[in-house]
Amino acid sequence: MKRLVLVILSGVSALSVVRGAQTEPAKPVFVDGQAQIVPAFQDAGSWIRETLWVETEFDSDADGKRDRMFVDVTRPKQTDTEGLHVPVIYESSPYFSGTSGPREFLWNVKQEVGAEPPARTHQPSIDFKPIKPAVSASLVTTWVPRGFAVVHSEAPGTGLSQGCVTVGGAPEELAPKAVIDWLNRRAKGFSKIDGTDADLVTAKWSTGKVGMTGTSYNGTIPVAAATTGVAGLEAIIPVAPNTSYYHYYRSNGLVRHPGGWLGEDIDFLYDFVNSGDPARRGKCDALIRDGLFAKGRDRQHGDYNDFWADRDLLTKVGKIKAAVLMAHAFNDWNVVPEHDSRIAFAVKGKVPLQFYYHQGGHGGNPPLEMMNKWFTRYLYGIQNGVENEPKAWIVREVPPPSPNAAGAAASAGSGRGRGATATPPPTPYADYPNPAAASVTLRLSAGGLTNGGLVTSAPPKQGRETLIDNVEFSGAVLAKAENSANRLIYATPALSQPVHISGTPTITIRMASSKPAVNLSVWLVQLPWADGPIGTSNLITRGWADPQNWKSLTTGGDYHSKTPGTPLKPGEFVSLTFMLQPDDQIIPAGIKIGLMIMSSDRDFTLWPTPGTELTVDLDGTSLKLPIVGGLPAFVQAIRK
Repeated sequence: MKRLVLVILSGVSALSVVRGAQTEPAKPVFVDGQAQIVPAFQDAGSWIRETLWVETEFDSDADGKRDRMFVDVTRPKQTDTEGLHVPVIYESSPYFSGTSGPREFLWNVKQEVGAEPPARTHQPSIDFKPIKPAVSASLVTTWVPRGFAVVHSEAPGTGLSQGCVTVGGAPEELAPKAVIDWLNRRAKGFSKIDGTDADLVTAKWSTGKVGMTGTSYNGTIPVAAATTGVAGLEAIIPVAPNTSYYHYYRSNGLVRHPGGWLGEDIDFLYDFVNSGDPARRGKCDALIRDGLFAKGRDRQHGDYNDFWADRDLLTKVGKIKAAVLMAHAFNDWNVVPEHDSRIAFAVKGKVPLQFYYHQGGHGGNPPLEMMNKWFTRYLYGIQNGVENEPKAWIVREVPPPSPNAAGAAASAGSGRGRGATATPPPTPYADYPNPAAASVTLRLSAGGLTNGGLVTSAPPKQGRETLIDNVEFSGAVLAKAENSANRLIYATPALSQPVHISGTPTITIRMASSKPAVNLSVWLVQLPWADGPIGTSNLITRGWADPQNWKSLTTGGDYHSKTPGTPLKPGEFVSLTFMLQPDDQIIPAGIKIGLMIMSSDRDFTLWPTPGTELTVDLDGTSLKLPIVGGLPAFVQAIRK
């Protein structure tokens, strides 16, 4: 006798024909181009969970054996009981076994620019966890019920993975590649860390199609894996990825620290994640931290070199084949926004590409709907048209929270610069930068110690103006000051209508220093400066550079010159051109756009003794600002 049963799956009706106790096998369900939660996949108690070690093709600790990475898998039981094959959502990280956090072990930033840095004391070792039932629980409750397997791996030298921490470089590219190869039956996995062919574990349940995602370091690894061109990596969603350790710890030749981590450098990060087997740590410290890093990082001069190039993913993008949904925040001053755009612009037109940007701080996934569509399209092959949607999705500005709300958010540990309000839905645009944006050149008119002009054309012979470096004053304090000897500021008239900035501003500055080495920091601000957290109510964007590298800083663009900087001749003028950080911000009517030039930035640069003089030639200095509507829109906005 046949019995017809109507099954409701996330609003979708399906007829299952039941013969006795047997039903149709559970299958993924898709609605509006998205994978839906399937009741048969929801029972976490029935999921198949396993751990293994995947063998790589490298030997980072030089012990004569290929390093093996610790991996976990969580998948629907039907991959065992019903022969179901599923694609994989994969996250890899150096953080899964903990970190060492004491900030007193950061580098001491109180030193002269260009001087040999004082020695740093290494932070205490991370406790080792020799037994772990899994790598991580992240992502599983979102994706397994929707018909995906979730895989995690620990980065080389961390947790139960073998090898050394390398903070970028080939091992961090090839480790995730090996896991993807294992998911495609091209690499070996073992049930024991020292397993032999008698202990092989295979991924016979995998379709071989893999998508990677993660935030910050966990977002860097998907890009690193994609640069290998590994077959099977179909899509990545990197969130706030660090795509160059040079651009993370330096800016245009200058030692510049990540926001919130003043004094961090690559050796501190090595110690911060070095959670692997203690028996291996001493050798890795000697090889990597105290050997390779000490020789290559050049904290004294801040120059780009082969060491940093090896940790720069932009040099390796030619092999990327995966579809890229890149996510970042325009007020991320930890991993600054250029990390995203420099990779995205390099692959634009070569692979499917979409942007998601918000106005907050570090981290922040795209909406689940966007991620679901991306993975459904490229891992399951569902023709949902995502590749035909707008290329850029940008969360627009929201008013800053009240002081009470901001305090509550800080107490709750929000930590992402979004205040207490929920992130609104993004606004679609044809692309990023906005295709209607055009560069508008603005020039300086005298008066920067109080408030000079930022104008489309300035009379000639505006002269020179001098500031005195003093790191005791923050950028916010200097931007608020009615007059100051420690910064120069130039502003447009108050806007009569909003101005939409979309893209990367570029500054050309002709300057001289009273010393052979000096910090150079540039902020683009809204005036009057609004009190409160740094964000869209006061800051537009900012950038930093080392004037000693002026010979390489001639056109703007991504900085990767291996030409060393040379000491300045006190009083001699040099010209340099460099980019500020990318942005997309609508500046409201009533606000003045201000260009602030200062020397040391107490939140980011070294802290030299106050007193260095920096003189700016106003006639040789200009700002190129990408404005939607170009010059006509800007001229209209500054009319009274």
